[in-house]
Amino acid sequence: MTAPLRRWLTPVVAVIAALTVLAGPAPVYAAPTPNTPSGHEDDDPPLLNDLIETTNRNYSAAKAKLDKSKKRQVELTREVKRAQDELDALAPQVGEIAAQSYRTGRIGAVAMLLGSDSPDSFVERATGLDELNMINSEKLARINAVKSRAELAKLAIDTEVREQQKQTAIMAKQKREAEKALALVGGKGFTGGLVSATSPVARVGPGRDADGDWKPESCSENDPTTSGCITPRTLHAYKEVKRAGFNRFVGCYRPGGPWEHPKGRACDWSLQKSGFSPWHNNDTRMYGNNLAAFLIRNADRLGIYYVIWNRQIWFPATGWKSYSGPSNHTDHVHMSLL
Repeated sequence: MTAPLRRWLTPVVAVIAALTVLAGPAPVYAAPTPNTPSGHEDDDPPLLNDLIETTNRNYSAAKAKLDKSKKRQVELTREVKRAQDELDALAPQVGEIAAQSYRTGRIGAVAMLLGSDSPDSFVERATGLDELNMINSEKLARINAVKSRAELAKLAIDTEVREQQKQTAIMAKQKREAEKALALVGGKGFTGGLVSATSPVARVGPGRDADGDWKPESCSENDPTTSGCITPRTLHAYKEVKRAGFNRFVGCYRPGGPWEHPKGRACDWSLQKSGFSPWHNNDTRMYGNNLAAFLIRNADRLGIYYVIWNRQIWFPATGWKSYSGPSNHTDHVHMSLL
């Protein structure tokens, strides 16, 4: 094939190539993976009240972002429709080019050029063919580019919507769990929100069988707080509370009277370093809240019978109830063991 013939065929081949691009399958794009910023945890555990507020804020933010993503998805769907309409409008021109190519074949276009009566006519025909090819190729390229961008953006938004739906569900679960955790330790009104979101995990106490039942124990261990005695399970709980960092004044055995103290199955954990006095600031209130929370969260591991704190009593079977007795327990946390 001569060089002039190759130059004449180039425009026709370009038109056919453009038609092939239009008729071929749309490209498949991998949807981008959303970036998730890494979190940072402070050394001190967050307050449970702050955790609930944070989860509520995160839930609202996730829902707002989800709604925004859905709106963007609608807009991009319209953009895809506009691109398709533009593509449909161009279809007759593309069909005309394809029909002419089918009727004349590749050599027909060359023959049309070679059949020119004069050099000027040849140049005009060649220029016209080049311009038609260039215009339609540009249109096809533009439409395909718009369509591809719209499809890629839609895939990205679909991925974002799915991720936001997932995050919204996670936030809702966190919110429910945080509220349940707050209810476990007495609720916001009882604690004032001044309670840590987590407590150390206690080691399992002695005398627990394979079925989870606690065997009765006698007052056989020396009480580290008095000259009396306590049960092995009470001694274990005493050590675990201390190990969890609650090191203020405590008294366990007390002779005489009903209930668990004379049986060596109870301890009173003061809010003060010595003696007993009611809570009067955030420090003493939070100390009592956190100590009670530790006992309740580890009730199954320690064999807790009940806890009394700040005019409320907690049993594993009933949760928190109002309490009134000889002491309103605003100056100490009482624990009784099974």
